[in-house]
Amino acid sequence: MKEVDARGLSCPEPLMLTLDALKNNQEVKVLVSEPHQKTNVEKLAKDKGKKCTSRDMGDYFEITLG
Repeated sequence: MKEVDARGLSCPEPLMLTLDALKNNQEVKVLVSEPHQKTNVEKLAKDKGKKCTSRDMGDYFEITLG
C-alpha cells in the first residue's frame, strides 16, 4: 500500500499527490489535516471509481482508496 502524507499541505497538493499515487493502480492511504481536504480526496476517489474509507484520527484524517 502506498502512503501519501499530505498533512499540512495546501490544496491542490493533496489531490495532486493522490492522483500520482493512484497511477500505480494499488491501494493508497492518504493522510490529510483538514476536513475539506478529506472531502476533496473522497470526491476524487469516487470520480476515479475507487472504494474509499475514512477515519478521523484526532488531529488528522486517514483515507484509504482501494
